[in-house]
Amino acid sequence: MTPQEFIAAVSPAARTSMQSTKIPASFTVAEAALESGWGTHAPGFNLFGVKADSAWRGPVTVQRTREFLNGAWTFVDARFRAYPDWLGSIEDHEQFLITNPRYRPAFAYTSGPAFARAIAAAGYATDPDYASKIVSIIEAHNLTALDS
Repeated sequence: MTPQEFIAAVSPAARTSMQSTKIPASFTVAEAALESGWGTHAPGFNLFGVKADSAWRGPVTVQRTREFLNGAWTFVDARFRAYPDWLGSIEDHEQFLITNPRYRPAFAYTSGPAFARAIAAAGYATDPDYASKIVSIIEAHNLTALDS
């Protein structure tokens, strides 16, 4: 799938989500692109790489993943949430962000880049360049147009 095809496929759900959650669609699409390699690495339709913690009661998939831990990259086997389709992934992702108090400050921002920086600052990912990667995707593909 090309980036343009991915954006066309995911954008409608991201924009619908933005109307009720205030999560910028540009952020949702860019994060999904980054996390899934433009949809090519989304086992279980998990666009965002959301792990399955002990509270998750749905299906899971176990995947080898690269994590930045203790100052170095390492590989670990991790349990990830699984969904029937991309919409299910987007809906669960929005609920994950909304219900987790540590991400609450991000909702003060309406732009995708600012939202990405706030989520990263709250500890969303172990990659120290996570926010800049999302911002680069937003800018390269003019995804801010999705936020209007």
